[in-house]
Amino acid sequence: MHAILGAHGISVSSDFFLWSQGPLQALLPHAILVCAQLGADGSVLRSEAWHSAVLDPVQLRDINDTRDGQVARLAQAWRAGGRKAAVIGQVLVHGNVMAGGGSFFALFCASLPDPARQAYVLELLLPYLHLHWLALQERVRVPVAGLAASRAASARELEVLHWVSIGKSNEEVGQILGISGGTVKSHLQRIYKLFGVSNRTQAVSRGLALRLLSH
Repeated sequence: MHAILGAHGISVSSDFFLWSQGPLQALLPHAILVCAQLGADGSVLRSEAWHSAVLDPVQLRDINDTRDGQVARLAQAWRAGGRKAAVIGQVLVHGNVMAGGGSFFALFCASLPDPARQAYVLELLLPYLHLHWLALQERVRVPVAGLAASRAASARELEVLHWVSIGKSNEEVGQILGISGGTVKSHLQRIYKLFGVSNRTQAVSRGLALRLLSH
């Protein structure tokens, strides 16, 4: 119930990350959560890995590649197995297929002491994962009112901004997100341009004013 109630507060990608590392992690311990958007034919259109540990960029590409990465192979195996919550190797998987597309989720677990129970819990949480993951994709594609830029903030930029807002350095943000401090700096430079600001404090203030960050 705590996980379900917590999911209702998700409005931006940083909320989703914190929920995945808190209530979801407590119910279904995992090292990596991969969320994927499916096309009408069941193929993976895009995917994103959520994790608190530092991962090698090569490892992330191997997981997220939409053609022959792990998520694509797992989604194919899930479809072939009847589209049910299941354990494939050490990965707990389930998804939701509807007309025009759907979603797919893979939790990479260090151990699965009770696979049947964990699959059942994932089945119960699937509607919340599906709803909030796809809602985030819609939000990041819609430009924020009041921004002078011609595009919306990306999910990754919002993640960076969230961690900066609570005082993390570029290197600390990089460790959390599995990217380099230089990449974090590049994301921040794009955020500055997008928001029309010149420093971290102004970017956080602008993010709060636009309700892209929680107070």
